[in-house]
Amino acid sequence: MSDDRALLVASGYDAMIDTWEAWKDAIEDDPRVDWCRELLDRLPEGARVVELGCGGGTDETRSLSARFRLTGVDLSEAQLARARERVPEAEYLHADLTTVEFPAGTLSAVASFYVLNHVPRELLAPLFGRIRTWLCPGGLLLATLGATDLPGWTGDFLGAPSYFSGFPPETNRRLLSDAGFTLVRDEVVTIREPESDATFHWILGQR
Repeated sequence: MSDDRALLVASGYDAMIDTWEAWKDAIEDDPRVDWCRELLDRLPEGARVVELGCGGGTDETRSLSARFRLTGVDLSEAQLARARERVPEAEYLHADLTTVEFPAGTLSAVASFYVLNHVPRELLAPLFGRIRTWLCPGGLLLATLGATDLPGWTGDFLGAPSYFSGFPPETNRRLLSDAGFTLVRDEVVTIREPESDATFHWILGQR
């Protein structure tokens, strides 16, 4: 069963799907294209990849599905319906990323763009551990994490209720190391969102 906080995020993205897309397109200095290209360059054609929190079929979802066998996971039914229309060649699961499971050692990579800052931070350590078990030896985790000490915040985000949580980068690094990941790329990046600047921790970890 999904955590109430996860359900809150899912219903929020159901309600604000169009607002969120317009807002996302107005962000400046977003490095997601560069980080997605890093994953594209490191994996062979046809690799099996999972995108946690795939949303409505972003450019990254399209790029990953063009080269890899991609499974997108999301808890927002509205977002998944749009993803299926935009990127029909991928497979999709309506599931909570904190409870979904994949067979051990079957994935070449897991990617998650601007999603894990919605996950209650006490669930990050077990999530990292589960992701590592899904990956084959040398498999990769590409993720955007929160970069501030935020135990948990519930409130309005783009006109709908949502939830955010996160750790500072040094804690993120420790949790990933404890889960058995080696960080091959690790950057704290500030972007210009429509309302203000926002800072995120980008990582590429290897099993």
